[in-house]
Formats: sequence, C-alpha cells, structure tokens
Amino acid sequence: MKQLTNLLFLVSFTVFSQYSYNSSEAFPFGQANPEAPKQITDYEAMIGSCNCTSTRRNQDGTWTEPEAMTWTWKYILNGMAVQDETLKADGSHSGSIRQFIADSSRWYVHWYSSKTPSTTFPTWEGNKKENGNIVLYKEQAAPNGTEGFFRLTFYDISKSGYKWVGEWVDKSESVVFPTWKIDCIREDN
Repeated sequence: MKQLTNLLFLVSFTVFSQYSYNSSEAFPFGQANPEAPKQITDYEAMIGSCNCTSTRRNQDGTWTEPEAMTWTWKYILNGMAVQDETLKADGSHSGSIRQFIADSSRWYVHWYSSKTPSTTFPTWEGNKKENGNIVLYKEQAAPNGTEGFFRLTFYDISKSGYKWVGEWVDKSESVVFPTWKIDCIREDN
C-alpha cells in the first residue's frame, strides 16, 4: 500500500509540475514559463482583461462608430505561448495563438474568428521593437493589386492598457493606410 501511495504522489507531483504555469486559482491568466524564450514576456503587460473600443474604416473612408469589446490575454501551453481572445458587443469573437520560435527569432501569430471560420489560419510574424511596440506582418496585396503587407502594431503598452492599429503598408512602408484601430484600458484600473 505504501508503494502505491508513493507512486500516486510521484505521478501527481509530476503532472502538477508539468503544468505548473497554466491558469490556476492563484494565477487565472497563467504564468510565463522560465524555460520559454525570454520573449515570452513581450506580451506581459497585456496579460489579463481590458475593456476596449474598436473602430474600422468604412468603404467611403470614414470610420465606424466605436464598438465595445473585451480583450483577454493569458499564457497557455504551460507558459510557453500566449493566447488572446476578443469578445465583441455584436456577438462575434476572435483570438490568436502566439508562439515565439527561437530558431527564426520571431513571433508567429495564428488568428481565428467566429465570423470567418477557416481551415487554415492566417499567420502574422514579427517582433517587439526597441521602442516597445510589437509589430507583426502578413503579406497582402492592396485592392488595386499593389504588393504589400497588413501590419499590426501594439503601442502605448503599459500596465494600464495599450493601443492597436491594423494598416495596409506597401513593401517599403512609405504608404500607410490604417483600416482598424483598437484602444484598451485594463479592467482593474
């Protein structure tokens, strides 16, 4: 009986230690795993929930009325990756899984949405810059066929919130056309 008790303790300890950075009562948004690449903390100020307003550019160039949304971030995969989820007032939802791949020294962000289910997720890639902004790119041609990128930028990042802009840029980034903006304030402020 003592051997069985010792074995159960060992198995319980091993399972717990394998997942000790996942969400828990003490850490509802998980924790960064110290074994992860140091870049896992690039999103640290965003971990938790924020109340946000989202605006998009209309076809005529004007901006939509701000839409309320909640943006929640957490560590997943035992603290080795970051997941975010948006819950919008119109009932739509989206999210991303963010993994830093050390071999390429880049973040890879896989996006999904309840409005546009897909068999393959669009992927952005990029890094945190020296100025503290996180900038991600996905190749995308403009409606007129000009080659470029859809660039996502997180900026003004602090413990009290952050801002985000999605914009089309040409390959030289000299032409910049914002199409989506989000401003977020942390819920517990």
